[in-house]
Amino acid sequence: MPDVLHPEDYVEPRCVLCGEPYGAEPKPVLIPRDRVLEKFDTYMAQKDYASAERHMQYWLAEAEAGRDKQGQFQICNELMGYYRKIGKRGEALDSVRRALKLVREMHMEDSVTGATALLNAATVYDAFGMAEKSVDLFRQARVIYERELPEDDPRRGGLYNNMALALAAVQAYDEAQALYLAALRIMENAPRGKLEQAITYLNLADAVYAQLGAQEADETVQSCLETAQKLLDDPAEARDGYYAFVCEKCACAFRYHGWFLFAGELEKRAEDIYAGA
Repeated sequence: MPDVLHPEDYVEPRCVLCGEPYGAEPKPVLIPRDRVLEKFDTYMAQKDYASAERHMQYWLAEAEAGRDKQGQFQICNELMGYYRKIGKRGEALDSVRRALKLVREMHMEDSVTGATALLNAATVYDAFGMAEKSVDLFRQARVIYERELPEDDPRRGGLYNNMALALAAVQAYDEAQALYLAALRIMENAPRGKLEQAITYLNLADAVYAQLGAQEADETVQSCLETAQKLLDDPAEARDGYYAFVCEKCACAFRYHGWFLFAGELEKRAEDIYAGA
């Protein structure tokens, strides 16, 4: 009998497929998240939604096969917004369920990352007519954001803007308006802040109109629309894919309030950008 034990005497043989000792939990195989999201953004900028969805579903399957929970989480987060944008309710709600399940599994409930998933989920609920459920999630996310992020962090402005939409939907107009004003203050110095402010002014116009009615709200509504127009016309703003997205989003609000010519102008700007992408 030898006096010295060698590794082959006590180490379990490794599996030829995963390289791990038999019986051991295989290590996750990570997907290239940055590259995946970059390609997704390219498809979205080109409005090639079918390719964007195929791309993300492929990599979601790869992340699941490789037990890459971070990869699954990041893709589900993006898919929440994607399916909300194109109006696929069932798929959007399934992405919400999967993302929030991953938040719990990875113990991110009290983190900014987890709160961002709550925010995204809340936005989905609001988009599909579940405003009360949406408000509950927004309140949970707000507690974490206000505890963990600086007062001027643009992420707080985004939360306030989206939360105010849900509050207006449940007719909590005063609270909604207070959040819109808070969002405007934050976005004054944020990157692409003028575009975010334009969206917020239009949301504020909608909330005031819903609360007061056409006649009493008219002065405030017109002021909000004029300010939003100036922000969107700022020549310093890059005319890129994000600008086109904002133009499309804002055109609906301008048209609703009777600004048909400017709504058409915004749609043309978006079309020109997409055509040249």
